[in-house]
Amino acid sequence: MAILTRISHRPPRVPRKGQRRCVLGAVLYAALMMAAGWTDGTSVSIAEETSLTKYQVEAVFVLNFAKYVAWPAAAFTNATAPITIGVLGTDPFGDNLPHAVEGKTIDGRRFVIKHLAPSSELIGCQILFISDSEASRMGEILDRAGTLPILTVGEGELFARNGGIISFLLKNGNVRLEIDLTAAEKAGITISSRLLAVADVVKQKSN
Repeated sequence: MAILTRISHRPPRVPRKGQRRCVLGAVLYAALMMAAGWTDGTSVSIAEETSLTKYQVEAVFVLNFAKYVAWPAAAFTNATAPITIGVLGTDPFGDNLPHAVEGKTIDGRRFVIKHLAPSSELIGCQILFISDSEASRMGEILDRAGTLPILTVGEGELFARNGGIISFLLKNGNVRLEIDLTAAEKAGITISSRLLAVADVVKQKSN
């Protein structure tokens, strides 16, 4: 079953560039957070949050990815080291990603967001969001990330074709997930069947 997030086309309000409004039902939004164990689903603020921007939606997904991914031990320096989310290139999230991870922990690990320059080392990140601003270098960046224990996340067909692990794809006004298990295996990352179940496309490992 794929999780779909429909984008509203209400004409009266024209949001800023890159901030098209998304309608994410209150039940679905609460379910995402409940699935990760971060709310009991009764919060008024969650129940009332039915209209979100594309990047608010994607920030919530990035947070939930961390709950359903297992990294090799070598990905962390110690048992309490934070989960570092690297954002490479122009940051499209604004305050949405910091807001999504604020106060959240997984197995005692807090979240840290790190903004990376094109020449930055990728080692030390557990999740790497690669911005569309790096489209001309996408293949090179994903090759660098290649065998490192990093969950690569990005948007669009270009990212998916170049071996990104989790891609956000916009189809018919819906945000969909594509997961490449071959790329995940190469990085030494195990993805829970619960996350695979909500992906629209799962690229299977070759036999």
